[in-house]
Formats: sequence, structure tokens, C-alpha cells
Amino acid sequence: MPDDLLVRFVLAALATWRVTHLLAAEDGPGGIVFRLRRALGGGWLGSLADCFNCLSLAVAAPFGLFVDPRRIPWAVSWLALSGGACLLERLGEAPPLVDPFAHSLKGNEDVLQQPTLVDPPAPGTPDAFTSASGSDAAG
Repeated sequence: MPDDLLVRFVLAALATWRVTHLLAAEDGPGGIVFRLRRALGGGWLGSLADCFNCLSLAVAAPFGLFVDPRRIPWAVSWLALSGGACLLERLGEAPPLVDPFAHSLKGNEDVLQQPTLVDPPAPGTPDAFTSASGSDAAG
């Protein structure tokens, strides 16, 4: 019996992801899902259709009955199926791009900083570099 439960749960999780993805992110055959989302407008149902995580809660409810129709196991299955669909959705996303130059070093007093060029050297100036504290690098 536990194997049957596992198979039902995996099938229900995949079905929950598929239906939620169809409703939230695809146009559907002939654009029917797109027209449905547009007809829902900007109200509560329209905003539900725009949010994958929120929509997965509504989609997972009937699939939870497929896993186990008893009240408490259904409630746990319902939330687990929604969570499984959300995890599957995140697995399919492109990884975030990290820009190492997006953050400045200001405010990081505990980080050792290399001397930086503040101004171009004036003629006759022996050292144009300063440390993070503002004193000359030479002395």
C-alpha cells in the first residue's frame, strides 16, 4: 500500500505542476487560457491566475483527493502537492545572474580594502594612492 501512495503522490504532484503552469504561464491551445486570464481581469481571481504559488494551492486541492480522500491526509497532501509544484517550477527557472560589481564597498568597514586612486596625481606629487582611511599609502 505505501508504494501505491507514493505513486499517487508523485503523479498528483506532476499533474498539479502541469495544470498550474498551463493556467499561470501558457496561452493554451488556440489562446484559450490567455483569453481566460484576460477575462478574469485585475480582480481577486485575476491576481490568483498571475501568481504560480497562489494558483498551485487552488489546483492542488482536487489532486489531494486523488492521493488520499480522508480529511487530515487530504489537507497534508494538498499543501505538499502545492509545495511540490512550487519546487518543480523553481527547478525549471534559469539560475539568477549574479553581477559581482553591482554592490559598492561603502558601508563595509570590516572589509580590508586595497588602496584606491582618488585623483590623478598632480605634477610633483610623489604618491597618488590613499588607503581606505584616507591617509597616504606611503606613510
